[in-house]
Amino acid sequence: MPTRILPAVGDADAVRSITTLLSQLPDAEPVTPVADSTQLIDTLARLAAESVDELPEVVVVHERIGPVPALELIREVALRFPAVGVILITSDASPGLFSAAMDSGARGLVALPLSYEELVNRVQAVAQWSVGVRRHLGHGGDVFTGVGGRAVTVSGAKGGVGATLTAIQLALAAQASGHSTALVDMDLQAGDIASYLDVQFRRSVVDLAGITDISPRVLADAVFRHDTGVALLLAPGEGERGEEVTDRAARQVVSALRSRYEVVVLDCGAQLSGASAAAVEMADTALLVTTPDVVAVRAAKRTVRMWDRLQIRKAEETTIVVNRHTRGTEIQPPLIQKITGTAVAGTAIPANFKELQGAVDAGRIHELDNKSTVKQALWGLAGELGIVKAPEGERKGGGRLRGDRGSVSFRRRREAGG
Repeated sequence: MPTRILPAVGDADAVRSITTLLSQLPDAEPVTPVADSTQLIDTLARLAAESVDELPEVVVVHERIGPVPALELIREVALRFPAVGVILITSDASPGLFSAAMDSGARGLVALPLSYEELVNRVQAVAQWSVGVRRHLGHGGDVFTGVGGRAVTVSGAKGGVGATLTAIQLALAAQASGHSTALVDMDLQAGDIASYLDVQFRRSVVDLAGITDISPRVLADAVFRHDTGVALLLAPGEGERGEEVTDRAARQVVSALRSRYEVVVLDCGAQLSGASAAAVEMADTALLVTTPDVVAVRAAKRTVRMWDRLQIRKAEETTIVVNRHTRGTEIQPPLIQKITGTAVAGTAIPANFKELQGAVDAGRIHELDNKSTVKQALWGLAGELGIVKAPEGERKGGGRLRGDRGSVSFRRRREAGG
């Protein structure tokens, strides 16, 4: 059986030389190269969605791949596609880089300029490893639960606009429809998910911050299984400890969750941190919740522009959710769309706090009455986002918004202001 090799190379000259050499390898089947990290993850996720057997045995990552640095990209591939062997091609063959590459999940390193003999030996060894892993695990999608799991971030244009309530109800809707779902409180200094659901748990996202390899067991120890079935990863009880969750740690946490759950909903709050910025950057769908008043809409516009300046997310890749909407208000969703330059969810959440107050005060928001217009709207929004399973017989894959990316997208955030 030929070895399928996917080159991830950004430089045009390097693409030609690498693909030429790969095509000369015995029993090799090079596939169309990808030019950047986003394309690589998108391609692997698409292939995995069709069948795990469609994934290439070997991925070759060039050191100058971008926009995500090569080692971070290798870590992402290793976490999400554990039976794909990754080889790093680099001009730095030092022991330090070799060790760093192995720690990131690479199965081999080949030095530049490329040597045919070194490349063939490494590709064959990695291909044998990949085949062995697949044989040991067995075939079928059940082995790779959650590969390409959908990540949805919920941010507030300002405090008090309803981002946490939105995140919780989206997660409940996804879980109730049959998706394995994780809900993460990434509002690290002021997170309220535990209060809304009346849970107390000694572990939090901070417990994962210093771990470079988040195994399924480590992840399981950190999450709290709620009565509804949703897996909760809570904010720390001591807000100052939120600073321990760096943008790099947040990337690793999100990647680990995506590899284990079909839907991951992250409440990112209204204050931008390195961790929340990384989550929004990685998300398939980034929601920004606002209320239809001048102050909140101006805050939404500032947030969208800030995300764009910091290269976190483009306006057209962001979806506004209008909360506390009434037909009589002067500011309607089309005007908000025009002001912010974003997509606006077709489902607006009605203003009816009286329905919510009892459940909120009791910390039982998960027991909100099914007749609640707010709950109905939020669960309808979940359907619009495509994070609930369609009833048997309905066409799958619908519900995408213009602001969706379809799969994870990576761009390096500028250090300034982040």
